[in-house]
Amino acid sequence: MKFPKSLLAGLGLALGLVGTAMAQSALRPVSGGDLVGYGSIHHPSIGRKGMVVAQSHTAAAIGAAILKQGGNAVDAAVAVAFAETVTLPRAGNIGGGGYMLVHDAASGKTVAIEYYGEAPSGLTPDYLLGENGRLSEEKVMSFKGVAVPGTVAGLYEAHRRFGHLPWAKLVQPALDLARKGLVMTDDEALTLAGRQQAMARDPGAKALYFKADGSAYEAGEVFRNPDLAWTLKQIQARGADGFYDGPVAQRLVEGVRAGGGIITAADLKAYRPRVSEPIWSDYRGYRIAYMAPSSAASSVAEAMNILETQPMDQFSWGGVASLHVMAEALKIATTDRYYSGGLPQYHTPAKGMASKAFAKSRAALISMDRTLDPKTLTPVDPSPFDSPDTTHFSVADAQGNVVSNTYTLSSSFGAHVVAPGTGFLLNNSMANFSWGAGRLTSPNRPEPGKRAQSTISPVIIFKDDKPWVAVGTPGGGTILSTMVQVLVNLIDYRLNLAEAIQRPRFSQGDVDDPMLLEDSIPEDLVPGLQAKGHKVGRSQIIGSVQALMIGPDGKFYGAADTRRPDSGVSSVVAY
Repeated sequence: MKFPKSLLAGLGLALGLVGTAMAQSALRPVSGGDLVGYGSIHHPSIGRKGMVVAQSHTAAAIGAAILKQGGNAVDAAVAVAFAETVTLPRAGNIGGGGYMLVHDAASGKTVAIEYYGEAPSGLTPDYLLGENGRLSEEKVMSFKGVAVPGTVAGLYEAHRRFGHLPWAKLVQPALDLARKGLVMTDDEALTLAGRQQAMARDPGAKALYFKADGSAYEAGEVFRNPDLAWTLKQIQARGADGFYDGPVAQRLVEGVRAGGGIITAADLKAYRPRVSEPIWSDYRGYRIAYMAPSSAASSVAEAMNILETQPMDQFSWGGVASLHVMAEALKIATTDRYYSGGLPQYHTPAKGMASKAFAKSRAALISMDRTLDPKTLTPVDPSPFDSPDTTHFSVADAQGNVVSNTYTLSSSFGAHVVAPGTGFLLNNSMANFSWGAGRLTSPNRPEPGKRAQSTISPVIIFKDDKPWVAVGTPGGGTILSTMVQVLVNLIDYRLNLAEAIQRPRFSQGDVDDPMLLEDSIPEDLVPGLQAKGHKVGRSQIIGSVQALMIGPDGKFYGAADTRRPDSGVSSVVAY
């Protein structure tokens, strides 16, 4: 058999390359054993005409489809948010609340839309307390724990200001999913089954999320939600009014009050999202838009500004020194959160908290030899420095619009309750106030019409005055730690987006709390941390970062945290 000369030439070239590589390997080590050299284990996905990164790959694909149909980033964000009510019921929601940063390319402005849960007008200081005077878990995980939901109002406000496609078109994909059914993934089947006992306490939740015989859905089975389809139909037809005034509102109020809650029809009608400027700061030359209160993003800004006083790039990544310094900054920022509270009763001094001068004064507490303790670390009021399961998704379009959105039911699956006939879980955000007789002077004390402080902290990082990275994470008390580490990974250690997200993490709370390490952080580091006085423990995975980056070449680089199995990146054109 004769072979074409072109094939023989190609084969000879390939063999020559292999021979060259083998000869080189005899002279010096060759990394990776591949003709192509890569500097990172993890690599972001690449897109060119818009991108969506979300904890639900199905919802991400829906958002990308909206971009492909001519929608902008806000249109896609609205579609993703509604879709995750179906695909990610533990966190995706219309029964909760959240925070959205929007960069509008046309005006060059960035706005913060706060739509967190609001305390009902009938709230009293002892409402969620048990007989022992402490917060009652039983009351929290019931209709009593439900704050007035803000998600639909927040999404509608974002669309009213910035949307391009018709509202009804954006709700339709979620409505179709609810009506026709969704094939359960292994992750969702597992997490729902794990909440079977808790859900069984509420007849509405049990009837909605489990089979008629009470058994759990298995992976591969189809889950349908006709009640949610009905609710979405009202929202599709009437916008926010379809949720806060009318049949949905009536069912919601009746269900909440029958379960012992106190939300009224007037509370729903009175709900409004709050639109404001972000809290602006910068880190090593990168301008950063932090979400406004009652988000904790200003505390992330404080921690980053403290770290800016430290030579982070001189500490080896993942070493004792870098972990120690980040933990100290987080202890200080978490302690100073004492001065965070919710409008309208309390104005958090967020600009002071995010100021360089305040951070410099607090950074003076850090010692490389010894960790802080309760005697050396007490909260300091930032006011003198002030001037005149949760889930995140990031979206960007080809026109330069960017959305960084985190929303939540507070606990995973919220209060584990469903108002009959509505088809969606309700939040337990009332637990986020500072309850108890000893906290009556706290800025975060429970008051009617108030919104509790939250650890949610979406941000947008700017480079050369243009959006560079949109990022956020769920994780409750671990959010601050996760956000700080991802930003340090990106800016100080110059890791690519995927590496910055996938690297092992730790969590640090109050000064008395242990430093919790993910299992992938080597045990060899523990003695060094303990020698500095840190209490060290282990944790399961921390956070679920969903982020995208816009490169100088105009390409989109997305990274979905593999800590959540169903997360995904979806682009209009992948390559």
